[in-house]
Amino acid sequence: MRVRSKWFAVLMVLILSVALAATGCGGKKEGEQKAAGTDDKTIKIGILAPLTGDVKTFGESTVNGAKLAVEQRGGKVGDFSIVVVPADDRNDPTEAVNVATKLISQDKVVGIVGSVTSKTTIPVSKLANDNKVVMISGTATNEKVTVDEGKRKEFVFRACFIDPFQGKVAAKFALENLKKKTAAVLYDQGNDYTIGLANNFKENFTKGGGTITDFLAYSKDDTDFSAVLTNIAKKNPEVLFLPDYYQKVSLIGKQARAKGINAVFIGGDGWDSSDLDYKTMDGGYFTNHYSADDPSPQVKKFVEDYKAKYGKTPDALAALAYDACSLLLNAIQTANSKDPVKIKDAMQATKDFQTVSGKVTFDKDGNPIKAATILQVKADGKQAFVTTVSP
Repeated sequence: MRVRSKWFAVLMVLILSVALAATGCGGKKEGEQKAAGTDDKTIKIGILAPLTGDVKTFGESTVNGAKLAVEQRGGKVGDFSIVVVPADDRNDPTEAVNVATKLISQDKVVGIVGSVTSKTTIPVSKLANDNKVVMISGTATNEKVTVDEGKRKEFVFRACFIDPFQGKVAAKFALENLKKKTAAVLYDQGNDYTIGLANNFKENFTKGGGTITDFLAYSKDDTDFSAVLTNIAKKNPEVLFLPDYYQKVSLIGKQARAKGINAVFIGGDGWDSSDLDYKTMDGGYFTNHYSADDPSPQVKKFVEDYKAKYGKTPDALAALAYDACSLLLNAIQTANSKDPVKIKDAMQATKDFQTVSGKVTFDKDGNPIKAATILQVKADGKQAFVTTVSP
């Protein structure tokens, strides 16, 4: 009797353990599905942007623009509910990969809008492509974002023009519109964005008959540019091309003027921030993707809606994030599916889709065929529309 009771107790413990394990596993699986939003009618979209760090205003604009695009659709695309998951990459490549990994493996996003800078977007684009997650950056202009060593990353797209076009436009504007013949170039040697712009400006400026007096590099953490600016000042170039982000550009510009350099400052879309030193950079020009002063109906409505929600005029980062998210949502609607392969195919087939920054048709490399805008910096904190340059 005692032996029989002993084995009965053991048997009951085993049965109870199996039951608890099954319940635990089943409960975990169900919980994971709910947490990840993996039901048939929910689609999660990650918004990857630098919400802290050296270009945090870029990140704020990006998240605002993307969220507005979703909200204007009522948070739905067809029968699908759209859930936005913002993530802060701090403009650091390693952190960008870490948070993107979480978006893909834990949050189970179907698509990613972002990131902002090329140095963070390039490594994330490989991760997204390898995991078959559709990714579209509003602002990463380096060629390597969608193509690496001649191979197309088929799940990766962008809403902005690329560095070769931006560098070519800046060089052409300096030569033909400003009638300048000499230029110095100062760039960050560790940043794919600044390297790409610097090289393409140099190539096209030289090809157009101009002379590059200096082509000098610095490191990301440099704050004293006395040595390189002293060398540049000696040659007195008519243009100083600064293809970096607003904080670094403002710092270099101030030191350049202190060195007696009176060259016209020219740069890329990285200048577009309310935190740019407008007084120092007064009179400078930069290539950009849109102007809030554009009279087109699409731009006017976007600016009005953005101001109504956020209380300020949207910069190009906001406009491009809005465009990027709108393109992704349109692809989801066209595919009528949450299958990333179908969404990717629908995105690639996009033709003449109207965005804030113009009509978008994707080329074979996932880049939009669109025009560039030239803006001039004013000391009062405004950006004056100068001209538009088509491909």
